[in-house]
Amino acid sequence: MVIRKLLFLTAALAALLAGGISAGAASPADTISTRQANFKKMGGAMKVLKEELAGGADKAKMLTAARTIAATSRLQKGLFPAGTGPGAGVKTDALPAIWAQRPAFDAAAGKLVAEADKLVGVAGSGNSAAVLAQFKAVGGSCAACHRQFRADE
Repeated sequence: MVIRKLLFLTAALAALLAGGISAGAASPADTISTRQANFKKMGGAMKVLKEELAGGADKAKMLTAARTIAATSRLQKGLFPAGTGPGAGVKTDALPAIWAQRPAFDAAAGKLVAEADKLVGVAGSGNSAAVLAQFKAVGGSCAACHRQFRADE
């Protein structure tokens, strides 16, 4: 019951944020800053998972990290409205391909959400082998999107 409420609240927050941003409620700089912070948050959670899988495999820590990735991944697609690309005058690694190939970008974002949701499911099981396999699937989803839609640093 608590998990359902948490998932509902996360989805409601994501819808609210995506709706507000697409309606022009945030400046391009604010939107870019938010999406960069979210990517760092996901990266931090991936690091926690990697460390736990390397030793210890604390089920609670893995589940918290997986939930962070899943919740944050839902927000990201809405943080790429028109006008928040390289031409916005704010440093961003987002490539123009995001907006030129929007259906492909949206599909990649959807794949990340799906893989992250699977990660939450296996992280709750405590099965380290399953968590590792799904961790790699999430990482592969991230890497595929970065190759196509993110400038190398």
